[in-house]
Amino acid sequence: MIQNLPPVILASKSPRRQQLLADMGISYQSVLKEVDEQFPAGLQPHEVAVYIAGKKAAAFAEHSAGSLVITSDTIVALDGAILGKPADAADASRMLNSLSGRMHEVYTGVTLVYQDKTESFTDRSEVYFRRVSQAEIDYYLAVGQPYDKAGSYGVQDWWGLVVVERINGSYTNVMGLPTEKLYAALNRFAGIVQQG
Repeated sequence: MIQNLPPVILASKSPRRQQLLADMGISYQSVLKEVDEQFPAGLQPHEVAVYIAGKKAAAFAEHSAGSLVITSDTIVALDGAILGKPADAADASRMLNSLSGRMHEVYTGVTLVYQDKTESFTDRSEVYFRRVSQAEIDYYLAVGQPYDKAGSYGVQDWWGLVVVERINGSYTNVMGLPTEKLYAALNRFAGIVQQG
């Protein structure tokens, strides 16, 4: 259990991230701000994740007085190409077909801001899918919720249960919040508060 944390703001509408933070025993307030998630050309996927998390944190520059703000962004990459959130069912089907029988990478960038201190980090996981049929993809599109997720799938839902063969790296990173690294970072910030 982490002692001496200041009030925590989680800048995310993701129910997965909210649940993970709650499961870590962290009390928090969820506050949302709209942020332009465009990024400069030429960035690698892990750089994009940190860049966007940093932009989200910058939006809280005036809001965060006395609070510890946590922002994050998750990127799915296949052969170095970023797969974002699908525009529609056809786009989601295309992405899921491209991932079928393949390994792809999931990067989550996290930024923490408290007063004048900022810390950012990324985590990387390899996710392996078995080969899937178009019928399975169509079923998932009909009953699943791929449209608000990078890469068009959620590792914690039906797709993750029946399609993901294995993961090298953090499972919670694939969900959208690498809790192992976050816990260590939160402890560092708690130490700063205690010293202050």
